[in-house]
Amino acid sequence: MYRPKQFDMPDVAEMQDLIADHGFAVLVSAAGAEGMMATHLPLYLADRAGNGVLWGHVTKANDHWRAFDGKTRAMAVFQGPHGYISPDWYDTAKSVPTWNYLAVHAYGRPRVMDDPAKIVARLSSLSDQYEAGRETPWRMAALPDDFVAAQLKGIVAFEMPIQRLEGKRKMSQNRQPEDVAGAVRGLRASDRPEDAVLAELTERANKHRLG
Repeated sequence: MYRPKQFDMPDVAEMQDLIADHGFAVLVSAAGAEGMMATHLPLYLADRAGNGVLWGHVTKANDHWRAFDGKTRAMAVFQGPHGYISPDWYDTAKSVPTWNYLAVHAYGRPRVMDDPAKIVARLSSLSDQYEAGRETPWRMAALPDDFVAAQLKGIVAFEMPIQRLEGKRKMSQNRQPEDVAGAVRGLRASDRPEDAVLAELTERANKHRLG
């Protein structure tokens, strides 16, 4: 990923936090004669040691799993808050539109898992992550064992130890402080809920320059 120095996000823990908070990813693999293959899916950060370990599953009908041999390289793309930045928000007259965003790329070699008990535990952890905070969270443990066993026959679970992480935080760090302040004001005036989050992230990324 192209990462100019001012946009680089080198902290592993921070990148892992983005993965945990924005787990719906695009997993891209080299797929032999087919070229590249991509699947949109939730990925669960199952282990944070080192760079971490990602876990996921696909339907057995999706041939992407055939590349999960522990040798074929793959890249998981995670995207955080992002949004349009209008040049009208800047003090600098000669400016053009741009986009502010957070992104993390995780690289590894996925391998198929074949331990049903471990797969069920990981599926439970994945659903628990997204059920958290609900008044009556759904629990996988409430399902009958025979039903769960039947569902497992239709999926292929995999894990991907992360060999390399790249993170990028493009939040107007290349602009003059007065332009950054204008971008923050413009984002806060937006009707788009995500822009309020983006305003806070832009301000935080430039706090040492905004005073």
